[in-house]
Amino acid sequence: MKFARRMEHFGEGIFSRLAAMKQQKISAGKEVIDLSIGAPNIPPPAHVMKVLSEEALKPQNYVYAVTDTRELLNEASDWYRRRYGVELDPASEVCSLFGSQEGLSHIALTLIDDGDLTLVPDPCYPIFADGPKIAGSKIFFMPQLREHDYIIQLDKIPSDVAARAKFMVVSYPNNPTTATAPADFYERLIHFAKRNDIIVLHDNAYSELVFDGIRGLSFLSFKGAKEVGVEFNSLSKTYGFAGARVGFCLGNREFVKQFKLLKSNIDYGLFLPIQKAAIAALQSPQEVIDKTRAAYVERRDALVDGLNAAGWRMDKPKATMFVWAPVPKSFSTSKEFVETLLEKSNVLVTPGNAFGASGEGFVRMALVQTVDTMKKVAAQVRQTLE
Repeated sequence: MKFARRMEHFGEGIFSRLAAMKQQKISAGKEVIDLSIGAPNIPPPAHVMKVLSEEALKPQNYVYAVTDTRELLNEASDWYRRRYGVELDPASEVCSLFGSQEGLSHIALTLIDDGDLTLVPDPCYPIFADGPKIAGSKIFFMPQLREHDYIIQLDKIPSDVAARAKFMVVSYPNNPTTATAPADFYERLIHFAKRNDIIVLHDNAYSELVFDGIRGLSFLSFKGAKEVGVEFNSLSKTYGFAGARVGFCLGNREFVKQFKLLKSNIDYGLFLPIQKAAIAALQSPQEVIDKTRAAYVERRDALVDGLNAAGWRMDKPKATMFVWAPVPKSFSTSKEFVETLLEKSNVLVTPGNAFGASGEGFVRMALVQTVDTMKKVAAQVRQTLE
């Protein structure tokens, strides 16, 4: 059999390799605390789960949805108006996603021809680069460095690269670095995109997991944003919808129109009970989000305070459900440290180089365990470091 050359760009996913390492430890009778995958363990609010279960019992909801219901599109646009003051036309500037991952996998197909260039952050969530690669794109990585608070330095992108680029992916609050971007970054981003005729995708999946009194921003709330691109948002972290897979593409109407056209040829729309549950989630009182955010803050503080006390120095993240921590100086690579940590502490984390070359020297830990478990992690890691 001869397979497509595009498959040469893809190796075994990092999380598959980590899962195999975890299973080996479990088979040896060890209990592993897994902080590698950002799989939220905070469920949706009870009233949302009730809507989903009730709607799933209605036989008429098992037809093809085909398209988004107008009610779902209205609620998504209303949420953006309430939260960010952004006005969106539900009919032409909003469409649903089977989660942000699906959108990031497919959206470059509407933009990219073989050999076109996409600008992608480094480090980044892997699908940011893999989606454009599927479409045949060349990739230029934009470094996100600690000395710049992990903010992309747009003025450092070579002028010939910017002139060739057709598409760019940006994401703040950022996975894996946990960075948030200041308002003037978005202003510079829009100016950069207009000057170089580049289409922007801003992934805002962690828009509500921003801590310590800081309020998350939307790319679309800045003047000119809808002229140059779209934003993705997701219910996965905000409302505990990770397994239900609901997200949105919002913004530039031509971009949204093309994406809807593509999706009409590859899927039949979100399951109607999930659309109903998403509507219920979007109508939830603010207290629902506040409670989720508070839970992640408590977990963050338990883990980071405990690890700092153990001698592993790191900053508290300003946002997201992750901690981005430098590898202790006694270890030469992030891979070596991850393997040692699993072997000695039975704690599994993700090596930073899994997110790109600029991630080497760091590891990512997901805040997906209870406060008590986070304290246990700190105690077990202390023994390894000692």
